[in-house]
Amino acid sequence: MISNFRNIHIGKLIHVRVTENKIDLFRICSFMNCTEKEISEMYLQKDLPTDVLMRWSKLLEYDFFRLYSQHLILYSPPSALASGTEVSKLPKFRKNIYTQEIISFILELVKRGEKTKRQIVDEYGIPNSTLNKWIYKYSTS
Repeated sequence: MISNFRNIHIGKLIHVRVTENKIDLFRICSFMNCTEKEISEMYLQKDLPTDVLMRWSKLLEYDFFRLYSQHLILYSPPSALASGTEVSKLPKFRKNIYTQEIISFILELVKRGEKTKRQIVDEYGIPNSTLNKWIYKYSTS
């Protein structure tokens, strides 16, 4: 599991998933429509174009885009819609949806003493009451 959503190296993570699923290189090359050398080079890339990442996600049946979504949840500042601005025609996503991976990540930071509860609240914008509920809920179960 990725333990740091701040530094995502997508090529390494794709390679991990390929190894876990024991996907044949010939099948990968055929699906991705590229050579073995190009596949090996992708494993070394920190970033990949979205169309390529979409193909990897389909082939490996894993949502690699979710890694970036989790990064946004943890590290982006809350959006402020200035008064008088037009509403976007783009879909709006709720930022406050915390997955089990995010909750575990945050609780592990507190447990290991890497961050205090105050630092979590300040840096990630998680309400103090929410953090306390997580600590109570997951420390008793």
